[in-house]
Amino acid sequence: MRAVLQRVTRASVTIDGKVTAQIGQGYLILLGVGATDTPAEAERLWRKIFALRLMEDDEGKTNRSLADVGGSVLVVSQFTLYADCRRGRRPSFTAAGDPQNANELYEYFVSLARQDVPRVSTGTFAADMKVELVNDGPFTIVLDTCDL
Repeated sequence: MRAVLQRVTRASVTIDGKVTAQIGQGYLILLGVGATDTPAEAERLWRKIFALRLMEDDEGKTNRSLADVGGSVLVVSQFTLYADCRRGRRPSFTAAGDPQNANELYEYFVSLARQDVPRVSTGTFAADMKVELVNDGPFTIVLDTCDL
């Protein structure tokens, strides 16, 4: 699994002109599921994200976790994180998980987040979404379970 984790002051998802999800302070997580991913990768990735200390303390240092500040999470499926651009000009997405398995693992990841975070919002799997955010910092981290 791959995730682009962004610390935000706010983020939202709009579908067909209607805001369908939004959060205040917390993390926007763009989540990609690979073809060989299993629930174990979802668990490992969520544990890492939840434990990271990316939120600022009173001195402006990143010493606080999401739980420490009562932050929210917005999870958006993003199969394009598995784009292979090595050949030609059109990306290949063969490394991305098939839609059924990817959706199941996406939903499982969201369920893990909901066990730890009171406010978890989501995009809509496979929808054409417009994602808006105010990146706080800016602070963006790319995580891949192959590297955790």
